[in-house]
Amino acid sequence: MDGYLDRLITLALEEDLGAVGDITTDALVPAEATGSAELIAKEPLVLAGLEAFARVFQRVDPAIQVEFLARDGQALEPKAVVARVHGRMRALLTAERTALNIVQRTSGMATLAREAMAAVRGTRLKVLDTRKTSPGMRSLSKTAVRAGGASNHRFGLFDGVLIKDNHIAAVGGSVREALRRARANSPQLVKIEIEVTNLRQLAEALDEGADVVMLDNMDDEQIRQAVQLVGGRIPLEVSGGITLERLPRLARLGVDFVSMGALTHSARAMDLSLEIIPSRARRPARKTTSRARTKR
Repeated sequence: MDGYLDRLITLALEEDLGAVGDITTDALVPAEATGSAELIAKEPLVLAGLEAFARVFQRVDPAIQVEFLARDGQALEPKAVVARVHGRMRALLTAERTALNIVQRTSGMATLAREAMAAVRGTRLKVLDTRKTSPGMRSLSKTAVRAGGASNHRFGLFDGVLIKDNHIAAVGGSVREALRRARANSPQLVKIEIEVTNLRQLAEALDEGADVVMLDNMDDEQIRQAVQLVGGRIPLEVSGGITLERLPRLARLGVDFVSMGALTHSARAMDLSLEIIPSRARRPARKTTSRARTKR
């Protein structure tokens, strides 16, 4: 992930700094000024993206030091200090927005994933993410989903056969033909999953030996009938129209997986802030604390 993350951060900084750099910070802050900053949670959240957060600062200035006070996957309350960053003030200010953009979004995904897992607690239903991620953010997004306790579906087009409705349309609209071609031309050890939208297609998928079937945009009654038809012979996945409120019902229906695109494409960015502490403001605070301890 190192090379991928470095490329992502480089692109993010390039769009923010352009060819000139941070003209506001350079105008206000002397090059030799140093200080610290604290990453603070402003609302309840599940944390994710700390590695990327730190790497942004270190990309701007390799001498920056980052101290973690929490970990990915940890549930935090408002005012919790997540991390402290120490180094040149110019680097702290220049990296601030890019670092926050990442950790706010990944923490939003982790928080929503934790809420989804709470909705199915005590059941065997597994909540999965999808490929519906912001371009370039997939690895971070899927890591965030795991931090929240949910699971990953395939990473990309290269690591799993998933026949969707447009694939079926491209081979003439036949579920049977799509599965036959996939079976004939895919690596032998790769499972084949196919998306169906009705019980007729489901029956065809069963006859042709699909390994997994995705029930797309079916209502609860259709899903109940599909579970009865399959009878546990293969895993069933449900997608389309998945909300937190619907998850407990789906768990009771007996499906195996739910793929929830909202985990990555609709998660709200969480409220975290970076608060700068100039070096001159920190020294008196340390001396006061030291004197208080001496008197005791």
